[in-house]
Amino acid sequence: MTSPPGTRGRPPASPPDLFTSPGRRHARWHAGVLLAVLLGGLYLARRHWPALESGAGRLAGADQGWLLVGATAALGTWAASALAQQGAVPRRLPGSRLVAAQFAASAVNHLLPAGLGAGAVNLRFLMRCGLPAGRSASALAVKATAGATVRLALIALIAPACPGLLHPPHPTFTTLAVALGALVLLAALPATPWWARCRRALTAVVADIRALHTCPARAAALWGGSLAFAALHSLVVVAVAQAVELPLPPLQVALLYLAASSAAVLLPTPGGLGSLDAALALALTVSGAPGAAAASTVLGYRLLTVWLPLLPGLLVLGVLVRRKAL
Repeated sequence: MTSPPGTRGRPPASPPDLFTSPGRRHARWHAGVLLAVLLGGLYLARRHWPALESGAGRLAGADQGWLLVGATAALGTWAASALAQQGAVPRRLPGSRLVAAQFAASAVNHLLPAGLGAGAVNLRFLMRCGLPAGRSASALAVKATAGATVRLALIALIAPACPGLLHPPHPTFTTLAVALGALVLLAALPATPWWARCRRALTAVVADIRALHTCPARAAALWGGSLAFAALHSLVVVAVAQAVELPLPPLQVALLYLAASSAAVLLPTPGGLGSLDAALALALTVSGAPGAAAASTVLGYRLLTVWLPLLPGLLVLGVLVRRKAL
């Protein structure tokens, strides 16, 4: 049998190298990222294991009915986050994968500071759904802006019903110095080379917010999801407080949580771990709650929103990566 014309004298083509092919390299990269996230989760759980153990012991004798209410509210936070994310984008997103991405994002968010984990997961998910990188980043910014606005609006709405509960900080030399430094920084921003880029990004976010309000369904999803997300997190804290018999009215507990979570943003720890815990425990104690009950409330909130969903969230992340949804 003769060789086809033009192939005589040529060596046979070697089969593709499975270990250097683009698909295999892509799979190895995904496996490496997933392994790093899992190791980070194990390290985080090991580092905070004493707090987890003591919190579980204190909550063992708590009212199980209220804890079930808190757990149900915690489950609802991921659906609310998915609803808000859907409202921030113009196209229809796959519902089940969107909720799964929010669940995975909440787990990764406790491994990286300042919301970088959740932002990275959601950015990757939106890009996989066909949105360009710029539009995906703008959608995340729109969602974050709506969330912050809703949180501040809830504080302003509840604060008159709890007079004297929130006190403005007393001016000290440190706070005045920080405020002066912030003003100097804001005044110097227009002279920086990246000011134009920041201004363009801010303009794009404002334009997207205006555009989504031309569609009532999108606006309702964005603001309704953001409101439900903040309200459900507050309900988790209130339910745990009721379970451990914290001697504070539920409305005050919700207001203190909203104020503490807003203040914790200024210290970008992973998932607010440490900053939110300290701010919320201090706020509850200063408002008249016993230290043990305040600590149990914070630990119970963390168990329901962080530690119990952490491993399932990382497993969902692995499934999404394996199915190339991220």
